[in-house]
Amino acid sequence: MKLRVVVTALTGVLVAGLLLTACGSSNGESSSTDEAATGATVGSAAPKTEGQSGEEGAGQGAEAPSEAESAATGDIPDNQTFLVFKDPGAGYSIRYPEGWARKGQGNDITFKEKANVIHIAVKPGTARSKSGEKTTVTRQSAPDPVTGKRLPLTVDVYEFEKGGKVAVLELSTPEGVDNVDAYRLISESFAWR
Repeated sequence: MKLRVVVTALTGVLVAGLLLTACGSSNGESSSTDEAATGATVGSAAPKTEGQSGEEGAGQGAEAPSEAESAATGDIPDNQTFLVFKDPGAGYSIRYPEGWARKGQGNDITFKEKANVIHIAVKPGTARSKSGEKTTVTRQSAPDPVTGKRLPLTVDVYEFEKGGKVAVLELSTPEGVDNVDAYRLISESFAWR
């Protein structure tokens, strides 16, 4: 009788744990490391609106991916939390998604998550295009460290000029992944200090 009670109790605990795991989301978790390294936490991105995919032929003849498929391919969720990165040496600040890995220092910083990349390089000079204007290019990703595969990327490039220096902001995402709203929020957050 006691064994049956223990087995029933353990089964209940396992089921409850599985339900909590299935319902949980790592996107809403806070990372004290990111906040401590960068400063203040900033609210989430604006919700996506239809017709703003920015991709040629997007939505034509293809079903929308599920939320899990989108997350696996690098789609930045609508409820993503953004933090502010301040680079006093280079003289700018910018918002980036919480939890993304940061690499580099000084005038060359990269934030990365899956194949999504935010790269900011500051150098002396002038912008080649109108300051803050977007140009889009395509290129291949770096090889995956496990599979060696390379992905085709869409890269939005912005140049911000001030006082004899230019910041080149590159926002890379795999082709077919819709990060238009999040990348717009990031590009519009760039500010010289």
